[in-house]
Amino acid sequence: MHSAEHKQKLDEFVRLHRAPGAFLMPNTWDAGTARILEGMGFPALATTSAGLAFSMGLRDSSGSLSRRQIVENARSIVEATSLPVSADLENGFGASPEDCAQTVREAAAVGLCGGAIEDATGDPSDPIYDFELAVERIRAAVESRPTKNFLITARAENFIYGRPDLGDTIRRLKAFEQSGADVVYAPGLPDIECVRAVCEAVTVPVNVVVGLSATTYTVDDLSKTGVRRISTGGSLARAALGEMIRAAEELKDCGTYGYADKAVSDATAANLMKKIKQTTV
Repeated sequence: MHSAEHKQKLDEFVRLHRAPGAFLMPNTWDAGTARILEGMGFPALATTSAGLAFSMGLRDSSGSLSRRQIVENARSIVEATSLPVSADLENGFGASPEDCAQTVREAAAVGLCGGAIEDATGDPSDPIYDFELAVERIRAAVESRPTKNFLITARAENFIYGRPDLGDTIRRLKAFEQSGADVVYAPGLPDIECVRAVCEAVTVPVNVVVGLSATTYTVDDLSKTGVRRISTGGSLARAALGEMIRAAEELKDCGTYGYADKAVSDATAANLMKKIKQTTV
């Protein structure tokens, strides 16, 4: 994909990562939510495999979604918005470096501006790829991208798979940086001191996900530690499901529908979606 509009998105995504402070990149799971978030003024978007899985009645677990499903969902989001979009590419949909490379090639072909690759195996008995293989997988992803402005985010998953080893996590993130990753990311870090340690250990931008667990620090707090990008993972999708469940419980258990008073109006939703500049990439 080589349109002028796509090049502008790629350049803007790079610029956001080089600007001072942290920027917000919420995760969207369909075209409608992408348009609403753009209409609200966010500068970039990411996809969420969790949100997509929930919308399809599936659990958010490794292997529940195929590469084709993830990429086609990303295509629909890219086509709905004029913002740069980075995709949740899970673990690259295969163990080998070539699997990661193929995933990146397909992601870039639908107009995405970046993608994240995990070092999680999907095997509960051995959840994290061995160090050398994990590094090789990121190197292959970097080498397969069509342009250096397609940003590769490398994820170290230790903390969300029962391996709370900050030393190994930082070792992996530093190796991913040395292999060409543009952004690094360790979901599930337990506190802001761990976030600060990661930011001090690498020179590339660090992404932090909010909403994964209960925390008291703010977006401003994260920015002050050196975080450059803040995403929401599946938390916005789960928040939307939570509101739907509470509304349905009121209807079923109480026979009332006060939830409608808090619902966004059709006009508001439509107006937010209309605020974006329609483009075709």
